[in-house]
Amino acid sequence: MSAETVAQFASVTRTSEQVAEQPFYIPMTGPSARPRRSLKHDDTFIVLDSHGDIGASAGGPDGLFHHDTRYLARLELVLDDLQPLLLGSNLRDDNSALTVDLTNPDIYREGSLVLQKDLLHIVRTIFLWRGTAYQRIGVQNHAERRTSFNLTLLFGNDFADLFEVRGERRPRRGIGTSRLLGPTDVLFEYRGLDDAERTTGLHFDPRPTRLSADAATWELDLEPHQAKSLFVAVSCNRPGTERPVRFFPGLLAHRREMRRSTMGAASIETSNNIFNEVLCQAMADLNMLMTETPQGRYPYAGIPWYSTTFGRDGLITALQMLWVDPRIAKGVLRRLAHFQAKAIDPHADAAPGKILHEMRGGEMASLGEVPFAHYYGSVDSTALFVLLAGSYFERTGDEATLIELWPAIEAGLAWIDGAGDPDQDGFVEYQRATEKGLANQGWKDSYDAIFHADGRLAEGNIALAEVQGYVFAAKQLAARCALRLGKPDRMRKLDTEAWELAERFEKAFWCDELGTYALALDGEKRPCKVRTSNAGQVLFSGMVREDRARLVAADLMGPHFFSGWGIRTVAQGEVRYNPMSYHDGSIWPHDNALIALGLARYGLKHSVALVFKGLFDAATYMDLRRLPELFCGFRREKRRGPTLYPVACAPQAWASATPFTLLEAALGLEFDVARREIRLRNPHLPAFLNEVILRDLRLGESSVDLRVSRHGDDVALEVMRTRGHIQVSIVLAR
Repeated sequence: MSAETVAQFASVTRTSEQVAEQPFYIPMTGPSARPRRSLKHDDTFIVLDSHGDIGASAGGPDGLFHHDTRYLARLELVLDDLQPLLLGSNLRDDNSALTVDLTNPDIYREGSLVLQKDLLHIVRTIFLWRGTAYQRIGVQNHAERRTSFNLTLLFGNDFADLFEVRGERRPRRGIGTSRLLGPTDVLFEYRGLDDAERTTGLHFDPRPTRLSADAATWELDLEPHQAKSLFVAVSCNRPGTERPVRFFPGLLAHRREMRRSTMGAASIETSNNIFNEVLCQAMADLNMLMTETPQGRYPYAGIPWYSTTFGRDGLITALQMLWVDPRIAKGVLRRLAHFQAKAIDPHADAAPGKILHEMRGGEMASLGEVPFAHYYGSVDSTALFVLLAGSYFERTGDEATLIELWPAIEAGLAWIDGAGDPDQDGFVEYQRATEKGLANQGWKDSYDAIFHADGRLAEGNIALAEVQGYVFAAKQLAARCALRLGKPDRMRKLDTEAWELAERFEKAFWCDELGTYALALDGEKRPCKVRTSNAGQVLFSGMVREDRARLVAADLMGPHFFSGWGIRTVAQGEVRYNPMSYHDGSIWPHDNALIALGLARYGLKHSVALVFKGLFDAATYMDLRRLPELFCGFRREKRRGPTLYPVACAPQAWASATPFTLLEAALGLEFDVARREIRLRNPHLPAFLNEVILRDLRLGESSVDLRVSRHGDDVALEVMRTRGHIQVSIVLAR
């Protein structure tokens, strides 16, 4: 993801010159007064505060957004010009709707108390479906007498591009207007500098007593215990003559659609009720982030800043969820193959065979004010694409999809060996093609994330450690796919190239004085001798020697890396270490998940259990039991939760997938389609899990329900039910 777009929280040493080095920086000007809640459906999402309002508090990313444009900037409810009091705010367990309970404050008129507080119960129910935000406002009078009051919705819009909301300044904008379409409808219109017309339609039911271009007021008169419902629908680019569906039919259709989309995935139940809540929230968040595209379902990266197709994020999320639901990987692979670069375009950092980093649909992207319409400035997405394609085939045996993807796989491999290695030294490297692009193009893409031991930033063509691991794994998996497709010569060539890369990597990246691998090589082939979590992701690839893997693991589990909540991105003691930074000392759940898979690959299951428990404990403190994109890397203290990072995305796809990946690493899950066998290699459950039940775990056309129970450091396996031809076994060796 574009980390250069995210604020470096509370970095007191940063100068204005340093900030100027970061294009697309998101300023953090102060805390929002109210917590935020978000909903999403396909290419539309909404960010509201805990009262159900948009824009009632200063700052923040509030709004209704569609294709990277804000279609509503304000929707605030007031009673007799006063803000109601909050009773509670809850998302449904499946993220299908937000429900907010409010009541009235003391209301005075001409100095006299006319309505005592807590007599009106106001329930706001909000959901998104097919480009429209629906809201029901239910009001019930609990007073013992008839009550009269005004309920008003204040609204407005700016059609701001998402990058404007994130802090970018534009010298010119398009033209916006607003007008009444009748007694129940308001229309906002905007013609952008890209000559595209964007409209927001507001429909009110029943007819407001008074309606203007920025407010709808109902004069309500309720008998004791009488209730009344008001409805508003806010639609993005709806044809002027078309009315939105009614609230309740739309809500039921939306929930049916969400239920259908989750059918077919494995389900998980454990002996720990809190971990069950973590899993349920994670699955609900992933399902909300999924977007129907012409090529299949795709997990958008995160809300609010990254609700679009990101290559790296989609690929890693699909890889994390491959054992649970391989259909995610199929959608990701087909979509990224469709948008694979076909030509050289420096503005987009594109070259033939390269896999997409990010795509945007807003006005600024369309005009080239930001380079992200179809942007390819990612050094790792291409290798991850090949890696995921091979992993998907091994998980499913889906030869038809492999054949469909093979030209894209070969094109990606050609980029890896060609333009991806500009000096032909055998390592995949990056350097941005223009000054408008991202300076760093691995997953740690903050401007200051790649540096030498003395703090100097790396320059020139940069080869990241973990990217070489991705390439190694990608070539090994592609070799096995080639053999399956009847290409033995191609198989041998790819396999040989993978092991030659492993040998080169050991010589160039290993640092005896650190006992771990360098973060990167700079343009002069000088290693960045810094202890970082990147070395842990190299373990995930399986590229490194056994003895050195154990040294890396021991380093990662030391107190300079492992905070008690998770493994930091940069070890404490390094010159740029900052536990409040985006990439230089914070804790990223997905990073820890991939490291856990690496630890499991080398049989280090006790270390897996420590990482698993740290992140589980962190999740117990998080709002909604939801792991965010990242959190601060401060050392764990007794009776205190982790310190949050204020502009982290939540939900965020690869963070939501993390609990499933940690479970995969603990169980050592392996799938062998040819033998119709699921294996648990060296399974080891952490102390907070006594039992795990997996239901409808699929392999080809067959599936199984199984129970894994912990007995000290050992586990017992029970096959509860099978459908079709399938077997399950435990392997107690590497």
